Amino acid sequence: GVVEACLLHMLKRRAAGFLRTDKVAALFTKVGKTYAVAGDVCKKVQELQQQVESRKNQPNGQEPLKRQGSTTSKAAVLTPQAIKHIWVRTALIEKVLDKIVQYIVDNSSKYYEKEALLADPVCGPILASLLVGPCALEYTKLKTADHYWTDPSADELVQRHRIHGVHGRQDSPSKRPALGIRKRHSSGSSSEDRFAASAREYVESLHQNSRTHLLYGKNNVLVQPKDDLEAIPGYLSLHQSADNLTLKWTPNQLMNGTLGDSE
Repeated sequence: GVVEACLLHMLKRRAAGFLRTDKVAALFTKVGKTYAVAGDVCKKVQELQQQVESRKNQPNGQEPLKRQGSTTSKAAVLTPQAIKHIWVRTALIEKVLDKIVQYIVDNSSKYYEKEALLADPVCGPILASLLVGPCALEYTKLKTADHYWTDPSADELVQRHRIHGVHGRQDSPSKRPALGIRKRHSSGSSSEDRFAASAREYVESLHQNSRTHLLYGKNNVLVQPKDDLEAIPGYLSLHQSADNLTLKWTPNQLMNGTLGDSE
């Protein structure tokens, strides 16, 4: 989407074509007439679009759309988001998006106004250079709309984290310490045990799950909530999501499910 926004910035009207609703498609088609690499992408996109249309016309073709592979030998299965960005997406997966953008930058006067981003002598080449890295990747395992259900559960991620922490030295700066969770032998009722287990699972799911990436974890970090109270040890963690960074701290008592009567 970001790349498309850059490609559409101050695009000449005649370059996009009159009455063309899909300006990105018009741009790729026009570039493909003079640049063979873009022409190959146009052919692949047209094949994918034909396969998608044929699947829609099938009477039993109601199976969910998932993801696009890097080859077109099999019937394409695309999400609505992938279809929306099919031109840039296909060029990216075929590892030629950087070359196409560089060609457009080199010939920007044909397609863009003078104040356009890609016509800028600095910003245009920078954009093409930034795309070299993404085009070098193998997109063999793309996240799908249902990846929250197919990724490992929070419990499994925490279990892996514990196993990793047991084998690594605790004093090694390159190793993240394992979660300080220990089993307790409760003499209380089974309902209390279930409450403790559910509380522990809730805390574990907060600290590592499929929606956020755990960047750093440190156990026994002391926090003093008030001046007249003693410092409380807890688990500190730094998480990265799609939009922001989040710093979390949870008391060890809550992590262990042994709050008891404490506030």
